[in-house]
Amino acid sequence: MNDYSVTQTDHHLKLDGRESLTVSGVEDVERFDETGIVMSTVEGTLVITGENLRIGKLSLDGGELHVDGRIDSLTYEDQGSGRGGFLSRLFG
Repeated sequence: MNDYSVTQTDHHLKLDGRESLTVSGVEDVERFDETGIVMSTVEGTLVITGENLRIGKLSLDGGELHVDGRIDSLTYEDQGSGRGGFLSRLFG
């Protein structure tokens, strides 16, 4: 019997085309709308931009998030980037 469980140290991205993304190691979703999703992961803050973005599945207990829509970019923000970083330009 295979027992699959995600530990908080696992972080994986699976992108199918530009229309479907699965992210593991998600700790929190900080912000989202149809053009951007900002989430905290075990590897730092991940920013997803695109069009018609929808969160199809979110399991913070398992640390997994599934996104559908047109995905244009995936960007990691450094913790010390401050207010002048990509997030402030995206949601400023």
